[in-house]
Amino acid sequence: MKSLWNDKEAAPFPGDLGLRVYTSRLLGRDNTLVLHGGGNTSVKIAEKNLLGEDETLLYVKGSGWDLEHIEAEGFSPIHIDRLLKLAKLKKLSDPQMMNELLTHRVRASAPTPSVEAILHAILPYQYVDHTHADAVIAITNTADGLSRIREIYGDNVVVVPYVMPGFDLARRCAEQFAADVRKNTIGMVLMNHGIFSFGKTAQESYERMIDLVTWAENYLAKYKAWVLPEASEKPMEKPLRRELAGLRRELSVTAGFPVILAAHEDAASLAFARREDIATISQQGPATPDHVLRTKRVPMVGRDVKAYAEAYKKYFNEHAPKAKEPKTMLDPAPRVILDREFGVATVGRSAKDAAITYDIYAQTMEVIQRATALGGWQALSAKDIFDVEYWDLEQAKLVGGGRPPVFGGEVALVTGAASGIGKACVDSLLARGAAVVGLDINPAITGLYSRPDYLGLVSDVTDEKQLIEALEKTACTFGGLDMLILNAGIFPPGCRIDSLTTMEWDKVMRLNLDANLMLLREAHPLLKLAPKGGRVTVIGSKNVPAPGPGAAAYSASKAALNQLARVAALEWGADNIRINSLHPNAVFDTGIWTEEVLQARAKHYGLTVEQYKKRNVLKVEVTSRDVAELAAEMCGPLFAKTTAAQVPVDGGNERVI
Repeated sequence: MKSLWNDKEAAPFPGDLGLRVYTSRLLGRDNTLVLHGGGNTSVKIAEKNLLGEDETLLYVKGSGWDLEHIEAEGFSPIHIDRLLKLAKLKKLSDPQMMNELLTHRVRASAPTPSVEAILHAILPYQYVDHTHADAVIAITNTADGLSRIREIYGDNVVVVPYVMPGFDLARRCAEQFAADVRKNTIGMVLMNHGIFSFGKTAQESYERMIDLVTWAENYLAKYKAWVLPEASEKPMEKPLRRELAGLRRELSVTAGFPVILAAHEDAASLAFARREDIATISQQGPATPDHVLRTKRVPMVGRDVKAYAEAYKKYFNEHAPKAKEPKTMLDPAPRVILDREFGVATVGRSAKDAAITYDIYAQTMEVIQRATALGGWQALSAKDIFDVEYWDLEQAKLVGGGRPPVFGGEVALVTGAASGIGKACVDSLLARGAAVVGLDINPAITGLYSRPDYLGLVSDVTDEKQLIEALEKTACTFGGLDMLILNAGIFPPGCRIDSLTTMEWDKVMRLNLDANLMLLREAHPLLKLAPKGGRVTVIGSKNVPAPGPGAAAYSASKAALNQLARVAALEWGADNIRINSLHPNAVFDTGIWTEEVLQARAKHYGLTVEQYKKRNVLKVEVTSRDVAELAAEMCGPLFAKTTAAQVPVDGGNERVI
């Protein structure tokens, strides 16, 4: 591990707090040190208060901030004198401790201070860094981890046996540090938890962390436990979409809410899931207690959700009676699944949650394998893990956030999603919490968004093979399919029937009708397994009830699609799948309506462009977003008891009325 300190980079970060921000970001850049909000840093600064009095404040990382992107306002300033007095108490409950931290902030708008604020306060150094370095965790999580840590560091670090995070840990660290600190002490190792470094300057504290972790990496390398064998596993060739959708449904039922199931078939994940000893090494516990809420106590090996849930309930019942406070069991569904066919799958209420869980478990896999190579992986006891999993302060993190989004944990697929109504549908579904797959022949679909809950696929919906591949990718990425928006279509130039070629007719029918038949057919098994029931919204046209001259192929194709949707509603109602249609008209913010075309059409009717856009009964403009919002609502609870409906979105068309 190398220091990333750079004098030129550090220059724009003036002052003690500025340099604290800079080195915190350096730590945050390295995922082997901290990941997804893990770790914390602090700096002690002498300042004058409003009364002109000198006081020392502890600026400690606040909740909700990650080190990689932290700003100065991400640190919470607290009166350090109060923290040092608290550290001398014999007993302090964690809720009382958090109340003290919150009420003794200097700035009311500051974030909630780290639960380890008192621990930072008692260390007599201006700068303190804390990480969950993979190398250190791998060594501490072995049967003889304590002796190995002492062998590596000697009295360069104070070693503290595992204590659950909170006030008890802070008090134990204060006692241990006072007893064991030496002249050459530059850090502190918390067994099964992480490592601290400290120093007079931000650079010194940061570079001491780099040195300490490097020693651990070198130790692992010495015993051939640092570099993992290169994985060369290949995924199974058979389709997994139905199996994954069925597994996701079972997980959702067990959890009590829809979940995203993200499968990872990379070589490293497959190699780990296919290890001969996987049933043993994967069941020891998480790498650190900080990860237990994301990964559960242990992953599920295989696909027996019922057996896993029963084992989790047994684990809860064994430890809950011994807990200090009454506990209510969390949902018993796993958060990580290890399977020989699809590798490692992670479960979350959202695609973001599932992605974070995978990032954490990917590192856990490396830590487990290094510890195993070093002499045997051994995590915390089930009781210690239970205490963290059902810790009041951790539960508060889970409960926050208010009501879940309407489509939280659900998956939608939109065709023709790169622009116009299709893109607006993607936006409306994302805004409601769905994970969305967008299909389009336009390559721009892949870069529409860069976020964990969006997947853009280049796909020709008239190609059956490409459609099936898209559904397979949807199931592997998010676990299944709940909602389908049939939007892709073509509106050819005006052509009277006596001039309509068979080739043009077939082209329109192929895209507007046949492609939707294929997608409905192939999506049906997945929609049938949707935890809340499958939903389909068909983007039809005003031309269904009121066709116009010169649009025979378009009008006929949309009318046939409308009839197909009605039949599907009849056939699939027993499968708890509902299908409804929207008939928009005169939606001008799409690719086919350029400014030149609009001006020409408006002139033809003797109207201004603005008048032409509002040429309907209500005199309103209908936009892609208007159509998309209703399309999304049709998939929501307001339409839960409606199927085969046809709703116009046209501002009122006299011919339709």
